[in-house]
Amino acid sequence: MNGRHLEILAPGPLTTVQDLGRPGWAHLGVTASGAADTASLTLANRLLGNPENTAALEITLGGLRARIHSRGPDGTPGVLHLALTGAPCPVRLDGAAAGMNSPVAAADGHVLELGPPSSGLRTYLAVRGGLDVPPTLGSRSADLLSGLGPPPLTAGQVLAVGPAAGPLPGVDLAPCAAPPREFTLRVVPGPRDDWFDARSRETLYRARWEATSRSNRVGVRLAGPALVRGRHDELPAEGMVRGALQVPPNGLPILFLADHPVTGGYPVIGVVHTDDLSLAGQLPPGAAVRFRRYGAGR
Repeated sequence: MNGRHLEILAPGPLTTVQDLGRPGWAHLGVTASGAADTASLTLANRLLGNPENTAALEITLGGLRARIHSRGPDGTPGVLHLALTGAPCPVRLDGAAAGMNSPVAAADGHVLELGPPSSGLRTYLAVRGGLDVPPTLGSRSADLLSGLGPPPLTAGQVLAVGPAAGPLPGVDLAPCAAPPREFTLRVVPGPRDDWFDARSRETLYRARWEATSRSNRVGVRLAGPALVRGRHDELPAEGMVRGALQVPPNGLPILFLADHPVTGGYPVIGVVHTDDLSLAGQLPPGAAVRFRRYGAGR
């Protein structure tokens, strides 16, 4: 272990190591995984001068406590630069309030503490140099469905920090809007919207849906009016993508997220637009969701 690392004192409800994932392995049954909110992960890395794909922590519902260790080769205490993005939450560094969306210099021995987010679900903690955990299939991301990558963090775990790749960019603050109370996600219809009757196709866009507590990195289960099929024959297994709205027999859609399965056997009524996937990754239980047909009103 080098002189720069994070010591996990408490991981909170769920904290995992994430980068931008491992695309290109679907033919072997491996989904891309990666950060649920890629926009927040890449922003945290840019604030520190890291490459955008550098591994960081994805913290679900706050609760993380970590001690900073930063010493030079001769044992001299130093600082470790951090950046927090995503779901806004109270941050304390060695007892003092610290901000989000900006670089923070943490001294050796300081303890970082995160409270529960005021909106959204997932907060990202990047460190200058990135987290140096062993990659699996080219990625350091934890895939909770397949078990690939590092397991969720536990108390007492120590994470090494890699060498800095370049200079600090000199940015003081990156203004960011907090996740909304009611989420609006654009949806591209299909590929199997024709498997549902006309009323249900309209209901998808008119109804107010709610993210349930039975949600995770695999997908968000939605509560609302059941969508009714117009076709009832069997559908062969098909490839799935992040953002797919798959409708199981109970008629309640599941919005697939980062750790979604590679294939599915239920019809996909629509797919959340790529530009809204990071926002979808911030859906907390109980949040209201509305879908808007992509291109409508443009």
